[in-house]
Amino acid sequence: MTKRTFKIANDLTVNRLGYGAMRLTDQPSNFGPYPKWDQGLALLRRAADLGVNFFDSAWAYGPEHADRIVGEALEGRDVILATKGGVDKPEPGKIITDGSRDALLHQVDRALVNLRRDRIDLFQLHRVDPETPIETSVAALAEAQADGRIGHIGLSNVSREQLDQALSVAPIASVQNRFNMDEADEDNLVDYTASKGIAFIPYGPLGAHPMRQGAKLEPKEAIAWILKRSPNIVVIPGTTSIQHLEENWSAWDLA
Repeated sequence: MTKRTFKIANDLTVNRLGYGAMRLTDQPSNFGPYPKWDQGLALLRRAADLGVNFFDSAWAYGPEHADRIVGEALEGRDVILATKGGVDKPEPGKIITDGSRDALLHQVDRALVNLRRDRIDLFQLHRVDPETPIETSVAALAEAQADGRIGHIGLSNVSREQLDQALSVAPIASVQNRFNMDEADEDNLVDYTASKGIAFIPYGPLGAHPMRQGAKLEPKEAIAWILKRSPNIVVIPGTTSIQHLEENWSAWDLA
């Protein structure tokens, strides 16, 4: 039987079928607040009621608006919240990467407010800044970890070499890269993270385009395939529909 939970960093026990909040923003380009805010709140609360206890967001989603709706919906709930920093989106279609210490620590502080938390369970570097060594970015997050603002450090959109560079600075709890049954280029990295006890959090599990809605793959089949692929995988399909949310959750029937 496929194991339903994974302990991130030997600390955070998460249901391996989580929720990604990118779509809870305005479209196109995931820019601006989600126009059906109350429905978004209801969807997030329904997810928690089903048993989802891991919710993934990012500064760049909105920007900040995904963090805000997650924070409002789940305030006071016993769930694990993850977000990402190091990428900003000042206007639709324009993405700025900034992994500097000051930018990351500013986004950590804003995320604490937006998520309505005293500590962020998992804060991930969204993308490596070509102008900032990854060691510098991770050192900044280690600083926030040391003073209690974040619990654990994760990475997104990284290679194995970059993961190793980050590990030379601080423990890394998770890696979030694109991975699904049709796009399995990260197969080796899945196994490498598993060997180190690091969570692998695949984005795009249904093959959707990041800036357009709609699943390319059959959801239940695609989610079940990922859940069975490796016990360190925590999959985070996103949706704006409670019906689709419940269908995604039923992927456990196939796993």
